[in-house]
Amino acid sequence: MDNIAGSKSSLGWAVNITVLVIVVLWLIPTVGLFVSSFRDRDQISVSGWWQAPFAVDLTFRSRAASEPVQQDGLWIYEGNLFAEDAALAQTFGEGSGEITAFGNRGTQPAAYVAGEEVDLGDGETLLVNSDGTYRFTAAEEPRRPPTVYFEAETPPEFTLDNYRTVLTADNMDLAFINTLTVTIPATVIPILIAAFAAYSLAWMDFPGRGLLIAAVVGLLVVPLQLALVPMLRLHNAIGIGQSFLGIWLAHTAFGMPLAIYLLRNYMVGLPRDIIESAKVDGATDFQVFTKIILPLSFPALAAFAIFQFLWTWNDLLVAKVFLPSDDASKVMTVKIADDLLGSRGGDWGILATAAFVSIAVPLIVFFTMQRYLVRGLLAGSVK
Repeated sequence: MDNIAGSKSSLGWAVNITVLVIVVLWLIPTVGLFVSSFRDRDQISVSGWWQAPFAVDLTFRSRAASEPVQQDGLWIYEGNLFAEDAALAQTFGEGSGEITAFGNRGTQPAAYVAGEEVDLGDGETLLVNSDGTYRFTAAEEPRRPPTVYFEAETPPEFTLDNYRTVLTADNMDLAFINTLTVTIPATVIPILIAAFAAYSLAWMDFPGRGLLIAAVVGLLVVPLQLALVPMLRLHNAIGIGQSFLGIWLAHTAFGMPLAIYLLRNYMVGLPRDIIESAKVDGATDFQVFTKIILPLSFPALAAFAIFQFLWTWNDLLVAKVFLPSDDASKVMTVKIADDLLGSRGGDWGILATAAFVSIAVPLIVFFTMQRYLVRGLLAGSVK
């Protein structure tokens, strides 16, 4: 009885557990990015995102700005590091945390208890108090003031500064509009062309149809990187060069094999009786295509639209090649890579925030059309 069609498998619990594990594994990086987008750079550098709800040990560096004063044959720096460093003043202004002074006179700074004067050797001593006052003494005039490190346990802190930085960056609104300008036509154009091609390959008999289908399947495995330079040279030769028209045609060419393959497999599985009845009633191929095939093929169209929209929206390489490098033509991925991350080094807070800002629209598109995704992906698998 276990093999009867339609009966429930006894291994259903294993399938459910496997799916749950896969979902969790996919969600962990996403949750990590989301939490990191609300943390500052210092917290990210010293603790993982899973430690965000707990206090972390942060180390801050401040360079004394005062000029040395000679007293009794010694050169002395004195001052208040907190007053000279706004970040330290804000962090330790309320006296939070255990503060330990660190001197960098050696290759590896050693820990010094705040309030205790430490002999650094070569006639140099360092005294740093927990309130930020310091005194550095040297037998000879130092070439530069000492660098002092403070370590303190700080409570968990979340901030919106990363989002303000990303959203208020120069011309970020224009980059968002440019991304829509590239993505929408680059999604619609290949669907329109591929739908006609898929119908002809599925329901029209003509010489060489089998070879064309084989060519489409072969093009699925061709890396787009191989075609970037030849296609750009072709665009320059015909006068469209680096422009929005050029990138529309590039995305159309790269997305066409998958679109034709997916739509053709779906259309070939549609009921033949409906199409033959329409032709008996005098319908032309164009009428059959527009009145019958397209409405019935909507799941496959929506499935490809999701893939093409997500790929085009998140694209960086094609945008770098086929769009001008001026600020007025940059899409969001290029804007974030060049102007935000490029000028800030490895700022993971900005990177995580930019990731969530850039996926906002794709998430809306996916959840709006996801009910068609599975039906479209299974196109042609069942007759």
